[in-house]
Amino acid sequence: MTSIEPATRSHIVDNALYEHGARIASPATLADTFAALDTHPQAMAWIGLYRPERPELDALAAEFGLHELAVEDAVVAHQRPKIERYGETLFMVLRAAQYDDDEERVEFGELHVFAGRNFVITVRHAETPDLAVVRRTMEAAPEHLAHGPEAVLYAILDAVVDGYKPVVAGLANDIDEIETQVFDGDPTVSKRIYQLNREVIEFERAVVPLLGMIQAFARGFADGHVEEKLRQYLRDVSDHVVQAKERIEEFRALLRDILAVHTSLVGQRQNEEARRLSEASNRQAEEARKISGWAAILFAPSLIGSIYGMNFDHMPELHWAFGYPFALLLMLASSVALFAVFKRVGWL
Repeated sequence: MTSIEPATRSHIVDNALYEHGARIASPATLADTFAALDTHPQAMAWIGLYRPERPELDALAAEFGLHELAVEDAVVAHQRPKIERYGETLFMVLRAAQYDDDEERVEFGELHVFAGRNFVITVRHAETPDLAVVRRTMEAAPEHLAHGPEAVLYAILDAVVDGYKPVVAGLANDIDEIETQVFDGDPTVSKRIYQLNREVIEFERAVVPLLGMIQAFARGFADGHVEEKLRQYLRDVSDHVVQAKERIEEFRALLRDILAVHTSLVGQRQNEEARRLSEASNRQAEEARKISGWAAILFAPSLIGSIYGMNFDHMPELHWAFGYPFALLLMLASSVALFAVFKRVGWL
């Protein structure tokens, strides 16, 4: 029997021994669990841990013969979904997903599961999935729990896959909202498209490996045996995974199309804005030409008038009887001439 330091007890979420599908003990520590297994060789231990420390996992590894590589994965976390066999021990990594309605985003949780002949150890690194629900469901059906670790593994796998359904629905709703934003010209939609695409990719990484994992799980433990009824349940889970995978592929295609449409609409709006700016610039230039033309027309009479208004004694036509009409006629002629020139070049 292996002991651990009492300081690590807080990481145990639930700890129970089951025999013939019924809970027969709820040890307070891992040491008590190991002792109870010694006195009940036909029992199965189901130990739930939340972000355990290395001493706890080392104690479990020593008691149940867990492989050091699997233990290292459980400590480090950040693993991709996978299933591996180490002798008579099965090690499984699952990525649970939960849709947050308030934040409109997908939250992912990592779950590590060790299973052997008489034990199941779950190691969570996030709040999801809620394995307490799985445990209560199994305890309410002792005929299923009596099948041992494989039945618990199926129940955990089924719970994780069932958790994907609301995620699919939430992502579908987000895509519908994004389509509306795109055609409404919302300037923030580009960021949301990118964020949603990242969530879909992350969701795909959680879902797609499950198909191969279920096939490997269906081959059983070291003895290669899985009951036919459990195989049927696994096929049902596999169907749900396939459905989720197909929806993810639809989401990827929709987001690509939405991004293409958004890019096209942005280009059209930019072209329209450029056209409007060009038209405004042309109108301003036309107005400037008109103003310049009229200013030049008015400048000529002003220039003539200013010259004749100098009042010097010795100026041509100063004492001429037709000097005043001549000046007016000269102003009019210059203005008409400038008007004709500007009209011909299109300034007026």
